[in-house]
Amino acid sequence: MADTGQTLPDFGNPPVVETVLGVEFAPLSKWGIPHFGLFWHEIRGEYSRFEVQPALASQIERFDRPSKLSPTATVEFLALAQLPIRCWFVHHSETRLLQVQNDRFIHNWRKVGTAEAYPHYENIRPIFSQEWTRFHEFLQTQGIGTPDVRQCEISYINQLDPGKGWQTLADLGDVIGTRVGASSDQFLPMPENLNLTTSYVLPGEQGRLHVQLQSVIRHADAQETLQLTLTARGRPPSSELADLLCWFDRGREWVVRGFADFTTPRMHALWQRKKRT
Repeated sequence: MADTGQTLPDFGNPPVVETVLGVEFAPLSKWGIPHFGLFWHEIRGEYSRFEVQPALASQIERFDRPSKLSPTATVEFLALAQLPIRCWFVHHSETRLLQVQNDRFIHNWRKVGTAEAYPHYENIRPIFSQEWTRFHEFLQTQGIGTPDVRQCEISYINQLDPGKGWQTLADLGDVIGTRVGASSDQFLPMPENLNLTTSYVLPGEQGRLHVQLQSVIRHADAQETLQLTLTARGRPPSSELADLLCWFDRGREWVVRGFADFTTPRMHALWQRKKRT
């Protein structure tokens, strides 16, 4: 997973509203309800608020299934973790979030206001590293053990608002390089909404890149928008932090290059794509 040495696409004003770096590991048999509170005690000076959420189901990328046609054949949906809850620990800035359950550790950056600038991966990566190390040390102190990492996941969530390069779904060809929304016989009307999903295998079956474009209603202002989510998932070579970060770097490369490949030069101009030097 060495760096390709090529400059990744870069945008001065990207439409990203959230990034997610997460690790899934074998369920921690010694993790119990009290540990959520004990961990919050460790981080409460920075993460001053918590929320209880349902646990996330396991999604493990598999390459030992015979069918390449059915999307359900590429992702393993397992039972919920032994403890059916997940805790959100919200940073006092509201832009950062830690999610913990007994088989998952996730760090989110979230855009809170319109003036909030995307901090870029180079600044998010060390925060994840720091928080994963702190969580790892907490597990050791509590005698819970070392996580057996099964998968890493990195997601970029983008929102493409109407009036910024497109107006209706009839303009979708201006946004992405596909004919979705067009009709050859001019019979079908303009689509009412959209939910498009595709997936791509990383070289050497190191994981997959999943791309989803869908019509959504934004909760903050009830505005309709297109949400473009790119998620890379796969298994790192080991549970060591260096290998996790190396996998995230490769996953991020696929997310960023995939984003640029999936969208059009027209949108790149609006997002202020930088020229390579």
